[in-house]
Amino acid sequence: MSPPKRSLQRKKANGAASEDKSRAVGIQRSFSLRLLAWYDAHARDLPWRKSHDPYRVWLSEIMLQQTRVAAVLEHYRVFLTKFPTVQNLAAARESTVLALWSGLGYYRRARMLHAAAKLVVKDHGGRFPETSEALRHLPGIGRYTSAAIASIAFAEPVAVVDGNVERVLSRLLGSQLNDEATWTAAEELLDRKRPGDANQAMMELGATICLPREPKCLLCPVSEFCVSRGDLPRTSKPAPQMRREIHFGLARRNGEVFLRQRSPTESLMPGMWELPALSGVQDGRAVLSLRHSITVTDYKVGVLELACPEEHSGTWIAASRLMSLPLTGLARKILRKVEML
Repeated sequence: MSPPKRSLQRKKANGAASEDKSRAVGIQRSFSLRLLAWYDAHARDLPWRKSHDPYRVWLSEIMLQQTRVAAVLEHYRVFLTKFPTVQNLAAARESTVLALWSGLGYYRRARMLHAAAKLVVKDHGGRFPETSEALRHLPGIGRYTSAAIASIAFAEPVAVVDGNVERVLSRLLGSQLNDEATWTAAEELLDRKRPGDANQAMMELGATICLPREPKCLLCPVSEFCVSRGDLPRTSKPAPQMRREIHFGLARRNGEVFLRQRSPTESLMPGMWELPALSGVQDGRAVLSLRHSITVTDYKVGVLELACPEEHSGTWIAASRLMSLPLTGLARKILRKVEML
């Protein structure tokens, strides 16, 4: 007696599903092998990739948030020279941490870095939590950063999604994905035997091959898996760049410069040191003019020689002390231009 028709249909459906799953696993494996082989041969020689020490991985990930690799390299080296361990960082004064961070911008990262170091030493005996879930309880560590640290330092099989990975996945699948769909796709493609390298390979692919405007598709190691084979149509326009003109006063005497410290209660760069801002029309010799960009604002900055700083609240600072002060990025840029740094 032949099996009921429904049973045959169920068996066919189960067989098709099993075949689809096997095909998906095969594609994932081929994708991983090609991506990792490319990464092994072509990964940039970056200092934080020389160690799986969670402290160094964590430091690099925080520094790299919204910051170009080229800008991080020297800061990373100097920071590790000053604070080679999490214990050294935890014991430091916040002003010292901010001074070394100066030039990287987004100073809240430095404050959270310092606060997290203190918690690691105080609550964890100087050892970093080893799972992405536990890492997220530390200040300044979110979903991406916790996954990056856990996968690279502790080989936890958890995927990461940053801007580079999001772009790679959107092009691979041929559509703009929402947040959760992107994380799901990243998890499905993750090589669970080498999760840290797989995550770094995806980010490296986005940073060096799958570029925002001109992807190098002919050099892509996984182009055969890519639906779009190039850029996707833009669904939204980039935020327009605003322009502003601002002026600062530069007063110097006997190897000193006149600076003011921002209030600790200010929402933007609290406690940082800067040149006094000038309002309205000011008399004085123009020292220099430069451009300075912060997020979507492009500033035209004029610097005037300031003869009488007494009317401005501030302090005379010896040039020899400037490197130890938490200067704003713009103040640092100006002081370098006038050769005081």
